[in-house]
Amino acid sequence: MQPIRLMSGVLTVGGWTMLSRLLGFVRDVLIAGLLGPGVLMDAYVAAFRLPNMFRRFFAEGAFNAAFVPMFSKRLEAGEGAEGFASLALSGLALVLLALSGLAMVFMPALVYATAEGFWGDERFDITVEFGRIVFPYIFFISLAALFSGVLNATGRFAAAAAAPVLLNVMLVTAMVAAWALGGAVAQALIWTIPFAGAAQLALVWVAAGRAGLRIRPVRPRWTPEMARLVRIAIPAALAGGVVQINLLVGQLVASNYDKAVSWLYSADRLYQLPLGVVGIAVGIVLLPDLSRRLKAGDDTGAREALSRAGEISLALTVPAAVALVTIPLPLVSVLYERGAFASDDTAATALAVAIYGLGLPAFVLQKLLQPLYFAREDTKSPFRFAVVAMVVNAAVAVGLAYAVGWIAAAIATTAAGWIMVWQLVRGARPFGEVARFDDRFRRRAWRICAASLVMGAVLWGASALLTPLFGYGGWRWLALLALIGSGVVSYALVGQAIGAFRLSEFRNALRRRR
Repeated sequence: MQPIRLMSGVLTVGGWTMLSRLLGFVRDVLIAGLLGPGVLMDAYVAAFRLPNMFRRFFAEGAFNAAFVPMFSKRLEAGEGAEGFASLALSGLALVLLALSGLAMVFMPALVYATAEGFWGDERFDITVEFGRIVFPYIFFISLAALFSGVLNATGRFAAAAAAPVLLNVMLVTAMVAAWALGGAVAQALIWTIPFAGAAQLALVWVAAGRAGLRIRPVRPRWTPEMARLVRIAIPAALAGGVVQINLLVGQLVASNYDKAVSWLYSADRLYQLPLGVVGIAVGIVLLPDLSRRLKAGDDTGAREALSRAGEISLALTVPAAVALVTIPLPLVSVLYERGAFASDDTAATALAVAIYGLGLPAFVLQKLLQPLYFAREDTKSPFRFAVVAMVVNAAVAVGLAYAVGWIAAAIATTAAGWIMVWQLVRGARPFGEVARFDDRFRRRAWRICAASLVMGAVLWGASALLTPLFGYGGWRWLALLALIGSGVVSYALVGQAIGAFRLSEFRNALRRRR
């Protein structure tokens, strides 16, 4: 078996994801400044969430949870992996075309179901219009997800990880051009989205061809392989649907409060940076690696891969979570507060960021633990766990909303995240030693937490000292860089000193990438 280099793969995916998320911040800063929390931004968030919701439901969630392990195992065994992928491509495309047509017709009902609070004001009609423009994005990005899964299964992570960069480059360019020319920024933003999806599909399709993977549309056929794929995908699709219901419950709660949808969106984008760089990157690399090792009977290697992925996840996630909880106000103020984004918006968004920060380790651990099930083609267990998490999310979001208002949506998301992790850990016990972290992981885990707490104390003190600078224009950026730098340096020094990690491991992985 040709092994997948876990650390190198995570750094590749994480590096490109970092670039994409940084450009995403530029995009969101422009949206917040040019559109501002209010009618247009709320409509954009609600409309763009529709194709993204179905994308995660069909492609990145259900389809890849079933497709990647099956493709990886066929690739390992030499059992016609490319023909299997071509059939899957054609079947997925057919479903997506039907879905897109139905969504365009029933867009008002979709908007009402996902943002009921918009009904009766101008946000509703604008969201319906925006939704019909952006929904075709799901067709392109879902097919791109299939090609990305193929590339990831062969250990080629760069092109698939780089594809989202195109979306943000095109959106930023469109908004800046519209603003400079005095055009409608919101319209430029919305119309660019489907074209960006087509560009992402083209990138990964070409990359797959250059990698020697001949995957082409064929006549859709109902074969035993496709039947098995659908049987495995359905529970994952239902689990993905549960996750999306959690998001929609939060949006429904927030839609009843002025600007709350925009605040939660801005906070979500901030905590999604470490989640994407670490959690999603680890899940992307770990799933095909575990699948191929289990197919080859390499249980020792599978446990090693899980444990090392766990170390990487904790080493990068715990300090990020501590930072989000400790210094949310400086982060939000410097990144977002300008133009139509006022100080009150900063305070509200910072509160949501801190609450999401408490849940960040749980969101990342989910990405780490779910491949244990998906690699065994078990999608039913995660579905059952997701249903329980959904009930918790709905109960907390709706129940607390009467007491604490819109912020109940963020509290519910964090609580449901930890419930999901607890279930995944408990449900993996029957898998045996292969699903248990090794001694090295246990030795390092508490040291990572200790180093992160020291970093949190440093950030708190540095924030108090630098507070006067956050009110002065360009000095705000220097103050934020100094604040982040103090945290990074303190964490690196303390972590290295107490054995939480070895910086040489990251350096060696970077050399292998070159």
